[in-house]
Amino acid sequence: MVGAWLLLLGAIGVEVASTAALPRTHGFRDPVWTALVLGGYALSIWLMAVVIRNIPVSVTYAVWSGLGTAGIALVGVVLLGEPWDLLKGLALLMIIGGVLVLNLHGAH
Repeated sequence: MVGAWLLLLGAIGVEVASTAALPRTHGFRDPVWTALVLGGYALSIWLMAVVIRNIPVSVTYAVWSGLGTAGIALVGVVLLGEPWDLLKGLALLMIIGGVLVLNLHGAH
């Protein structure tokens, strides 16, 4: 089960990296970056498909989308020069809190 959670974190990391690289595709006109982004998305989805053998799909997808959203928001601020404010911080905390509540609820 720990292995499934590590694979899920890997899937999230690949998805976040692919999304962060999306601007480099220049609207899918740069073939190298386009291939890297699409390959990353494909790898992320494949890893998620492997994960759902051990973790329910509802929990898997909620964690993948929630932590992926929070992750790309943080990458945007730290690496891509996007602005940070209190509202964005509170929204990210709510996303993470929702993922935690869903996982705690699913554990019972």
